[in-house]
Amino acid sequence: MCNIRIIAHLCIKIINVFKSTSMKNLSVLFCLALSFSGLAMAQGDPEAGKAKSMTCAACHGGDGNSMIPMNPNLAGQHAKYLAKQLADFKTAALSGGKDGRNNAVMNGMAVGLSDQDMQDLAAYFASQVAKEGETAEEFIAPGEALYRGGDASRKITACIACHGPRGNGMGQAGFPDISGQHIDYTINQLKMFRSGDRHNDMNGMMRDIAAKLTDDDITILANYLSGLH
Repeated sequence: MCNIRIIAHLCIKIINVFKSTSMKNLSVLFCLALSFSGLAMAQGDPEAGKAKSMTCAACHGGDGNSMIPMNPNLAGQHAKYLAKQLADFKTAALSGGKDGRNNAVMNGMAVGLSDQDMQDLAAYFASQVAKEGETAEEFIAPGEALYRGGDASRKITACIACHGPRGNGMGQAGFPDISGQHIDYTINQLKMFRSGDRHNDMNGMMRDIAAKLTDDDITILANYLSGLH
């Protein structure tokens, strides 16, 4: 309802100011009004998100630094990525797991969230400081080689291309921060991409890459990423 009020208000002002403007230009201005109102509503409130995050704490920690190796750290993750994941969990819940990102626990947690709830939660966890992890010495060299250089002989794209030199990703492009993540969680997600059980990646990019990774590759990358910052 708030979106409708904002759009209507902007449109009335535009029409009043540009009464002599051609219909073509009015159409452009109307589209701009829709875009700006959408952007305004897309902003999350970290304080509101903190209040809504109480049910998340058991699995992800109060500040988004999970103490459970199979549950991801959310602290410092890009807000856009977090909001998308919540929306995908909700989609999975509503589609019986056919669409979105299917997870028995998260589907139930996300199904009752509004778009604003998702934006607020995403803003809160994105504002938190992630704790640094560590990489065992044996995984540094092979992990760096695969992460930074990929493997041309197997047509494996270097992770650095999308996730950056320090694993921080690119928020606006939708590529997540994968640095400092739990080893067990990263291994599980890469294997799910490889099997196709997880299929909410952009244009199937992660499924295509993971399909070429061996179990050893996945273990090496997961350990390397744990200490990358």
